Amino acid sequence: MKCVALIVSGLSICLSCFSAELRLAAADDSAALREQATNALKQAATFYHQKVARHGGYVYFYSVDLKRRLGEGVASDDQIWVQPPGTPTVALAFLSAFDATGDRAYLDAATDAAIALIYGQLESGAWTNCVDFDPRGKQVGQYRNGKGRGRNFSSLDDGQSETAIRFLIHADKAHNFKHKAIHESVQVALDALLAAQFANGAFPQGWDEVPVKTQQPVIKASFPKYDWRTEGRIKEYWDMYTLNDGLAGDVCETLLAAHRVYKDERYLAAIRRLGDFLLIAQLPEPQPGWAQQYSYDMHPIWARRFEPAAVAGRESQDVLRTLLTISEYTGDTKYLEPVPRAVAWLKRSLLPDGRLARYYALETNRPLYMARDGRDYSLTYDDSKLPSHYGWKVASEIALIEQWYQQAKSGSLSSGGQGQAAEAVNRKERVEAIVKSLDTEGRWISTFDNEPLPGQPKFRPGDQYISSEVFSENVEELSSFLRQQR
Repeated sequence: MKCVALIVSGLSICLSCFSAELRLAAADDSAALREQATNALKQAATFYHQKVARHGGYVYFYSVDLKRRLGEGVASDDQIWVQPPGTPTVALAFLSAFDATGDRAYLDAATDAAIALIYGQLESGAWTNCVDFDPRGKQVGQYRNGKGRGRNFSSLDDGQSETAIRFLIHADKAHNFKHKAIHESVQVALDALLAAQFANGAFPQGWDEVPVKTQQPVIKASFPKYDWRTEGRIKEYWDMYTLNDGLAGDVCETLLAAHRVYKDERYLAAIRRLGDFLLIAQLPEPQPGWAQQYSYDMHPIWARRFEPAAVAGRESQDVLRTLLTISEYTGDTKYLEPVPRAVAWLKRSLLPDGRLARYYALETNRPLYMARDGRDYSLTYDDSKLPSHYGWKVASEIALIEQWYQQAKSGSLSSGGQGQAAEAVNRKERVEAIVKSLDTEGRWISTFDNEPLPGQPKFRPGDQYISSEVFSENVEELSSFLRQQR
């Protein structure tokens, strides 16, 4: 290499040599961090698979000594959780590690989780929030394997069945579709999911032996003429059209995974039908957002006692992200049409602190909350004493949604070289922090500081615990880094 010299104040600097030394130093640093990340990933995954798992599956939280297990409440040694961040979330992280490294130990851990989920697959085709391996346990369901009893309700609430199905899709692919039990299980689950879709493209919150088969009219959403505060409550709201807790996004992501992996046009058709439902479910002005759930007449309806008929800030943002995803995947711009009106409504609905209310009163658009007296709830516009068990306010994602929409309209890419370079620096810093925070036993130990957590565990400030969510996020981050390095 020709040496280019720069003379400054009598000093001669060989720029090409200096640049080469910097590249060598950077390469050494990168190789060292790659080795540290590889070792940390192996140590953490081994601990979780060999020490934490029960029957191949996982719950949300563990005491540091692993004697206490928590899902939605205290879990027995024979119970694993399906609902995120439980078994499928952890298992997806194992698959990411396998994809990044090729180490079959990660695939073995994911396969054990798959077998655990298959054990708990309901006769109705999908899953409820947990699996109980004790035939006499309190959480046991009516399992396909004939070893259970009781409830047979396949649930889409909080991503329960969707995440399990999505994991099994990727596990099926990782086994080259040759693992008979996994392949059969995921096909049964996907067939059940497709059968649950209504004629207008909506999905219920769940189903039992057979989905609701009554042919419902395909009509647009509207405000009810009755007093929504006291009338129109439907006992079996879970049979109705549901968007609560991100159902649209979770179902869409699962159907996308199925279409990408299996190339079956049924899944693409279901995605389009879901998008078509989201179009007609948008409420008219002055509130062109979406509700948590709808009656067959397409009116917003109540669910639980603290979930009123209302326009919902969180669900509206989820619907907008889903519509943008469907438009991007299908290339059909009709799914972009509701976005400007909805974004304008979200902007004028912002709370003084920049967040959105979970609920807005129908037509008046006043932020709507609940007051609690024992087991009783009452509607209120006062947010000073909100019950702590529910998310009454949510972060605004308006700027991100608007940016995504503009990019979708123009067909432009989301980020340029500077953004990618910044992300690479940030990822390196995150990986360094993750590696450093792993203890000698392969644990990431968290300390409770009053932040809201899934399942609302009864932790006290300062309590230490092991989190499946933290484990999964860290494994995904390390795997992504190693995949990028490779």
